[in-house]
Amino acid sequence: MKEFIVYTLLRIALFLGALGITVGVWGLVSNNGVPMIWAVVIAFVVSGLASLFLLNRQRERFARVVQTRAEKATQKFEEISAREDDKDSP
Repeated sequence: MKEFIVYTLLRIALFLGALGITVGVWGLVSNNGVPMIWAVVIAFVVSGLASLFLLNRQRERFARVVQTRAEKATQKFEEISAREDDKDSP
């Protein structure tokens, strides 16, 4: 599951970058300080939208790995089921 770890770490890095930029820009514009809850919400939305475009390759790779594993598990389940059916038939 290397692809999962890579994708997750990139998503976290993208979120932290968006949070840093949001807090930095908001801090420069506002004299009252930065309400962190809104900075986190904005960073979450921005990083989510950015990941759709920037992390497409990693997401596709991860999806292929999951699909391959699911196909293997389904095939193995069908083989076991077929063997059990053969044992049950007289």
